[in-house]
Amino acid sequence: MSWSPLLDPTIPTGDAVDSIETVIVPRARDLGGFEVHRALPSARRQMVGPFIFFDQIGPVEFVTGQGLDIRPHPHIGLATVTYLYRGRLHHRDSLGTDQWIEPGAVNWMSAGHGITHSERTDGAVRQSGQTLAGIQTWVALPDGAEDSAAGFSHVEKAALPFLDAEGKRVRLVLGNAWGERAPLAMPSELFYADADLDAHALMPLPDEHEDRGVYVMAGSVEVAGQVFEAGRMLVFRPGDRIALRAGAQGARLVVLGGATLGGPRFIWWNFVASSRERIEAAKEAWRAGDWMHGRFRLPPGDDREFIPAPEH
Repeated sequence: MSWSPLLDPTIPTGDAVDSIETVIVPRARDLGGFEVHRALPSARRQMVGPFIFFDQIGPVEFVTGQGLDIRPHPHIGLATVTYLYRGRLHHRDSLGTDQWIEPGAVNWMSAGHGITHSERTDGAVRQSGQTLAGIQTWVALPDGAEDSAAGFSHVEKAALPFLDAEGKRVRLVLGNAWGERAPLAMPSELFYADADLDAHALMPLPDEHEDRGVYVMAGSVEVAGQVFEAGRMLVFRPGDRIALRAGAQGARLVVLGGATLGGPRFIWWNFVASSRERIEAAKEAWRAGDWMHGRFRLPPGDDREFIPAPEH
């Protein structure tokens, strides 16, 4: 039996409640020179399926000579998913990966037992300036995969399933939905899609997944007579058949979800784990700073600095 993230297991089902379980208003976070809007984790929901972290990046305009400088930092027990709408990011990690992240491509970094990475806008991109916009999510790894070996996969935009019909353009980024399956193998059942809807277009949610959520990036959607503008995450009740209708200006959506995990997760800084002991061990390893022989390495080509662990 999977763990249910519902706040109250006694709440009624069927016709007694609305199909929307939770509406999340993201919190603004200043990451030093630019702002993100964080929908997960929230006070009302830790996860949607295995997705435990959800940040909207930008849009932010970097003028010539300015850019993003996220220094090397560690992760455990999760996989990061970086998906851009505009701009480019330079990813380096302790596996030796050196990859530019570009709009529409999938970038999946599985931390497992431990990985270190940096994200920057450097080189010619920094000198020319750019607008950066996208989504970064974390997927909590299931029991049995938390201590797996780290890995990184990059899939170009053209290799992803794309559905175009009746005013809907949907790119399946990860997992399976609407009869399609994305190329990357996943550690648990999940789906993640980028949907662009014309005005008043109707889009059904996939009904084979236990947990489903929608983030409104732009425009608006209507569900059961209620209208939700950009900057809202809607989480739907399991089992209900749901269809969204785009508003008069259309809508750009992130649609995601999947099976819930076997239990809740602890989160500290960039670490996700099913036990406090795993978190404490990772804290000690990062603070030890033994880059040659310890649990964590620094990325080749970006090893002159790193982000220290918080004191608390």
